[in-house]
Order: sequence, then structure tokens, then C-alpha cells
Amino acid sequence: MRPRRSALYMPASNVRAIEKARGLDCDVVILDLEDAVSPDQKELAREQAVAAVREGGFGRRELVVRANGLDSEWGAADLAAIAKVRPDAVLLPKVSSPETLREARAALGNGPALWAMIETCRGIVDLPAIVDAAAATGLAVLVLGPNDLAKEMRCRPGEDRAPLLPAISQLVMCARMAGIAALDGVCNTIDDLARVEAECRQGLAWGFDGKTLIHPAQIAPANAVFSPSEEEVAWARTIVAAFDDPANAGRGAIRVSGKMVELLHRDEARRTLAIAAAVAG
Repeated sequence: MRPRRSALYMPASNVRAIEKARGLDCDVVILDLEDAVSPDQKELAREQAVAAVREGGFGRRELVVRANGLDSEWGAADLAAIAKVRPDAVLLPKVSSPETLREARAALGNGPALWAMIETCRGIVDLPAIVDAAAATGLAVLVLGPNDLAKEMRCRPGEDRAPLLPAISQLVMCARMAGIAALDGVCNTIDDLARVEAECRQGLAWGFDGKTLIHPAQIAPANAVFSPSEEEVAWARTIVAAFDDPANAGRGAIRVSGKMVELLHRDEARRTLAIAAAVAG
């Protein structure tokens, strides 16, 4: 299990930003060729992303490249270039149908995993079909794109993101249905870290594995929120130990510290311990 508590977008057009990313405490670095790059710098960004992947030096961090859409004038060239260097994954913007995944997989061959940004109304509505193609296309992560989705919906999310909650629920449920990860969308606030933390906690409560970020200052609150607490780890160990006790062999539900726990709680406890071990590693 790889922790994905914090996934930081860095513009691939900025060499200094790429170099800085190699030393940041995020779990994922996303070299961005799309939104963070102006049209006149698209080719430069592509060249620098390819060079950065080839050079490496990102350590334990998962390295992802966000390509331009396949329907754009840069998308095909992005995938052709990325296929030669094989980052950990390619993030596809505005995925609205499984056909986008199939086209990307054909372009990339048996290379990196696919991550899909879900940021259109069609993408939300057709999520079941999109995740049904996960196994065949190597789709590993769904990423919420709240800004584009809110624009298309013409809604005004506010701090509670209430208009987006049905879409959030749909995204997380479909990710779990396919057995893949789900990352929350970005928080546009940079200076108010309490707001960032609150949005991370909301994402955790709704079932996300981590959060995409737009600034290094957001890494610490994301890592803190999406890491199991000491209390959660201790409770998980207690549950696992109780079910491992030979006296409880074959039992589907047992009493632990005055609480009734079932096998589903044991499974979730094991997942908590795996996340904690991955974070510690």
C-alpha cells in the first residue's frame, strides 16, 4: 500500500518548482502539463517533465504527470512523450467516458497506471461505466476536479462544498466498487491553513484516501489529517490481536474492550495498520 495523503501539483514549465518537489514531504508529485501551463509553454513543459522523470531523484514519492486532454492539440504528443519515460502514473483530465481510458492505454502501451480526473457532469453520471473499465485499462485512482465541476454545474460550493457532496459520494463509492483509490480535489485557499485542514477532514470523513494540493504549505495539514492517529493505530492493533487469539478462532463477532466488533472491523483495522506502516516507511 502506498500512502497518497498529499498529491502536489507542480507546473512542469517551472524547473525550480520541479527541483523543489524532490525535497518536499508530499506522498505524490504531479508534474502538470495542463491547467498550470500557458499555451505558449506547453512544449517546454512537456520536455521538462520528460527530463525530470528520466532524471528521477523523487525518492519515495509517487511521480505522476498530468497530460493535456486527448481532445486538445497537445494531448497526443504528451502521451507519446510520456510513454518513453514511464512515470508511476499519468493523470488524464476531464475523463467523461471509458473511451478516454482506452485511448490513453493504447497510446501508452503497457506503461504507467492511469489516474482519471472526474470534473464534468458527464463524468460523474457515467462513473460506473468508467470504473468498470479500470481493470482493462489500468485505472488506479479517481481524482475529484471541484473547480471545473462547479463551473459546469453553475453551483457555488462555499466552505461546506454542499452542492458537490452528491458528486463526492458518487466518486468515492465508484472508486470503492472498483477497488481503486480516490483523491479529493484541491482547496483554493493557501494562506488559511485552518481552512485547508477543515477541508481535508471533510474529505477524510467522506472516504477519500488523500487530497490534491496546489501549494507546498498545504502538505503538512493533508499529511496530518490523512495519517492514522496514535489512538487509531492502538485500537487497530487491539482488534487484530483479539481476532488472532486462538480462543476466538472461527468467530465472526467478538467483544473487545466493551465493544462488539466483527470481521469487517478486523479488515478495516488491518488496513489502518498497513497505512500507518506505509507512512512510517
